Amino acid sequence: MRAVVQRVDGARVVVDGETVGEIIGQGLCVLVGVTHDDTPAKAEQLARKLWSVRILEDEKSCSDVGAPLLVISQFTLYGDARKGRRPTWNAAAPGGVAEPLVDAVVAHLRELGAQVETGRFGADMKVSLTNNGPFTVIVEV
Repeated sequence: MRAVVQRVDGARVVVDGETVGEIIGQGLCVLVGVTHDDTPAKAEQLARKLWSVRILEDEKSCSDVGAPLLVISQFTLYGDARKGRRPTWNAAAPGGVAEPLVDAVVAHLRELGAQVETGRFGADMKVSLTNNGPFTVIVEV
């Protein structure tokens, strides 16, 4: 699994003009991509990492300060544009594999005590955020 993690001062996801997920104030906006060999164990590992990674102000984690997370599925994280002008998506897992694993990340975060908002899997989502820093890291498990 691959995640692009942004430290934010607020973020939201809109689908068809409706806000489906929003965090206000300090937190993390997390774009999650799934590849073919990912497993529920990797989803749990990613959730633990997201909850404990110390990238908020003063090297704090979401678990330290109770900061919320906005988790959004994004198959394009496994796009490959090294050849030609059009990316390929061969490394991205199909929806039937990816959706339950993204849901598992969210469920594990909630089990850990996180406040989690989400996008809508497979939808045309409009994501807006205020990146604090800017601060963006890639997490792979």
